[in-house]
Amino acid sequence: MDFSQPKSLGRTGRHVGRLGLGAGYGAPAAAFEMAFERGCNYFYWSSRKSGMRAAIRRIVRQGQRDRLVIALQSYARSGRLMEYSLGKALKALGVDYADVFLLGWHNKVPSPRLIDRALAMREKGMLHHLGMTGHNRPLFARMADREAFDLFHVRFNAAHRGAETEVFPHLKGQGVVTYTATRWGHLLQARRMPPGERPPSSRDCYRFALSHPSVDVCLCGPRNMEQMQTALTVLESSPMDAAEMARMRAIGDHVHRRRSFF
Repeated sequence: MDFSQPKSLGRTGRHVGRLGLGAGYGAPAAAFEMAFERGCNYFYWSSRKSGMRAAIRRIVRQGQRDRLVIALQSYARSGRLMEYSLGKALKALGVDYADVFLLGWHNKVPSPRLIDRALAMREKGMLHHLGMTGHNRPLFARMADREAFDLFHVRFNAAHRGAETEVFPHLKGQGVVTYTATRWGHLLQARRMPPGERPPSSRDCYRFALSHPSVDVCLCGPRNMEQMQTALTVLESSPMDAAEMARMRAIGDHVHRRRSFF
């Protein structure tokens, strides 16, 4: 088995490429279109950069909307503002709905009014699946009991492995999309490595996340075409063996002990 094969995104029923694409780092439209042709169809869009927006609009014009899984997010704590922000994003992308809509950066239980408004937006057809993201891992276990949520975006990498015990065992069929695979680049830096250890590659970091059976998608955030091409090489790889996992965990433990935040 390798990572070129799509996987079902939890109970959403959607099949997704294992490498997800983040929009916020500057890769051009051509890079996202190339990745789409390689089977990467989970597009996590924000309005900060235009490359993914242009790629989505072009893919939609080509009649391939149904192949895309577009994930949008709102940090709003007001239902009215949340619905406004989603409507604005849909208009910018030239689509009628988000496949995934995320309640963004919730480290406490979202208010019932906010969840109810999101579900009402789903009834209107503005979104198909509701998710949540945040950094308070135990909260995901609590929210997994809510039928409203179909997936979670979870921080997970070799240095941040708490999800293995605090999130993954407690899911009730929710899909899992992981982010910060390189720990904001720290896992790639030679100066942060244990003595005598070479740093892993970004591909190694994506492989580590995807090797966990609970992970459906690992997000990458390329800045240019070259970084996208490098990220796509993970699709040609397979899950890490025990020795590779042990090495990544040892590096992750060392990096985590030297952390300056999180």
